[in-house]
Amino acid sequence: MSTEFPDHAASGLEIVAVPGLPEFRPGDDLTAALAEHLPWLADGDVLVVTSKVFSKVEGRLVPAPADEQERDALRRSLVDGETERILARRGKTVIVAGKLGVVQAAAGVDGSNVRRDELALLPADPDASAAALRDGLRDRLGVTVGVVVTDTLGRTWRVGQTDVAIGSAGVPVLHRYGGAVDAQGNDLLVTEIAVADELAAAADLVKGKLGGVPVAVVRGMRLDDDGSTARDLVRPLEDDLFWLGTDEAIARGRREAVLLRRSTRSFAADPVDPEALRRAVGTALTAPAPHHSTPFRFVWLRDPERRAAVLDALRARWRADLAADGRPADEIERRLARGDLLRRAPELVLAFRSREGMHAYGDARDAAERDMFTVAGGAAVQALLVALAAEGLASCWVGSTIFAPDVARAALDLPADWEALGAVAVGVPAEPLEPRAPRDPHDGLIEL
Repeated sequence: MSTEFPDHAASGLEIVAVPGLPEFRPGDDLTAALAEHLPWLADGDVLVVTSKVFSKVEGRLVPAPADEQERDALRRSLVDGETERILARRGKTVIVAGKLGVVQAAAGVDGSNVRRDELALLPADPDASAAALRDGLRDRLGVTVGVVVTDTLGRTWRVGQTDVAIGSAGVPVLHRYGGAVDAQGNDLLVTEIAVADELAAAADLVKGKLGGVPVAVVRGMRLDDDGSTARDLVRPLEDDLFWLGTDEAIARGRREAVLLRRSTRSFAADPVDPEALRRAVGTALTAPAPHHSTPFRFVWLRDPERRAAVLDALRARWRADLAADGRPADEIERRLARGDLLRRAPELVLAFRSREGMHAYGDARDAAERDMFTVAGGAAVQALLVALAAEGLASCWVGSTIFAPDVARAALDLPADWEALGAVAVGVPAEPLEPRAPRDPHDGLIEL
């Protein structure tokens, strides 16, 4: 181990519970009570104190009604007042980032280990509370100790709770190994050990939750006070990969799903997940259509021979049409080369609009009816493109099949009432999909 980066591990620890403390109330002198019970404190000891003790002596108790419904309503109101951001909610459980920056259930508002007619809030500034207790013990006992203020939290993706540090003084809260080398010669590039949290969890093993023992002493740690506090354990928002709460993530995902849809002409070699494509089609089939109909049809050309036959037939028609328009040969080849995307794409889906549900009025309304169904078909195609993007798949809509509607029908022996709506090239994106910036709504929105 590099001598420049010493290990944080102690050779051995002694963790001692401190029983017999009184039931603290607002205004009580916590420092005096601990000094009386702990005359044996020594330099370098770490005093680990449950935050509820500070909540009590600092008057962070709120009178609560006995009625359960009224008590619950008050609790929810207090949680709202202590919350900076809501991250997740399920039933009555809400996970929030509180005013201290700590992410936990109900912002630490708690009804355990307090009287039935009270609810407790977290200390307003647990780092300051820890510093004041440390200074007070130095004055009374002449010792220099560390102080850790703890609260009980769940952990993301882990079952169960553990105590962590929400306040501290005189304790290096992090031990950074960055730049060190382990015994096998591996660089420890980003390893950081949350020492204060480890102290909190270790002390909880002797304090427990039901025995009324809110304080423990940890002896044997090497304390090189670097001035850090528990607030330094809160990950800055700009470094947080999971900063979006559930509601925010869902809202942002809804917005970005549309913006992720962009025409992609290059794909990775990875195969397309067939279930992802099927889910996208299922989403597209929910597009609105007249008369509660579903006149959308998608043909997934999975058979290479049938796919080649359709594309060959389309290419022949496009070549003939361009020649009939008098296009020069080199221009014809350039235009046909654009259609090679449909051959290169890992998967190809042809979109159609049928006449299912279409009324036959026998007059001018028939044309309007066809237009309505065509618009509905366009909505289905757009829904497919957005759904593919939401599945992480890239796509490109090619509308050329619309100019040769009979070709695909004949090549695939499809019903005569199926109208072509274009082809969709699908594949895994060669580069990660990035949402486009939304346009200024005033470019196309007229508000009257």
